[in-house]
Amino acid sequence: MIGLLCFALAVLASPFKSKVRLEAENAVLRHQLHVLRRRLHGRVRLTNHDRWFFIQLYRWFPAILKVLTIIRPETLVRWHRAGFRCYWRWKSRPHGGRPQIDTELRVLIQRISMENPLWGAPRIHGELLKLGLEVAQSSVAKYMVQRRGPPCQGWRTFLHNHAPDIAAMDLFVVPTNGFDLLYASSSCGSIVGTSRGSTSQPTRQWIARQLTEAFPWDGAPGYMIRDRDRIYGTVVTRRLRAMGIRDKPIAPASPWQNGFAERLIGSIRRECLDHIIVLGEAHLRRILKSYACYYNPAS
Repeated sequence: MIGLLCFALAVLASPFKSKVRLEAENAVLRHQLHVLRRRLHGRVRLTNHDRWFFIQLYRWFPAILKVLTIIRPETLVRWHRAGFRCYWRWKSRPHGGRPQIDTELRVLIQRISMENPLWGAPRIHGELLKLGLEVAQSSVAKYMVQRRGPPCQGWRTFLHNHAPDIAAMDLFVVPTNGFDLLYASSSCGSIVGTSRGSTSQPTRQWIARQLTEAFPWDGAPGYMIRDRDRIYGTVVTRRLRAMGIRDKPIAPASPWQNGFAERLIGSIRRECLDHIIVLGEAHLRRILKSYACYYNPAS
């Protein structure tokens, strides 16, 4: 009775199935009958052709698992996975080409790349050739230690290495309570910012004197970055040359090239001068001296 009911439900559901799916299920049922007809004594024995037939139909129509009776559905899935592994093992087989290098050479390449993080594949390849080890540069790049970051140094490291040899200077204007304008000089060197002098009438001799006060003769930087203001005349360039400092003016209309001096001036304005009314030149000197002690506590 139950079988008849299942048959009736299958007949009612058959119009809703696609024709190709019905043909696949019929093919599976017919093949199972052929297998059962040739069965000898004992369990059913399937040949490799039978397994291939069921696997291919399962790849195209997974719904045939519902009509399998002589094998379990998980057995068919296991056959399919085993065939998939065999296929990709055959696909990934070596096709000849360049043989692998020795293990000792691979270890040597990894050791050199770890102990010299700034060396790339061309440099390591050249060092190996000096040692008489014949290896391709592509093989060196393949067996190098892969780093997460870039192999070269960043801007932070570059600036930290060159900070003691580079200084920057600039002028800024400060209004007073009497609507007069005072000029102050700021300089950055060795990662230390200073603002030492102020005057109402800046001259080239005054700027040259500020350079002498800011940088001692025995500890002057190697390069001075400045803008192309006309206030920096021959007197200033001669003083720089006498102190052993190379003059490096920035490009016209490019204040971002002197970013450290501009950043120092911005800090002086935002943190100090914007909150105080300057009464005069002597008052401004005291304010800048106090801010320099606050800005550079180690100095």
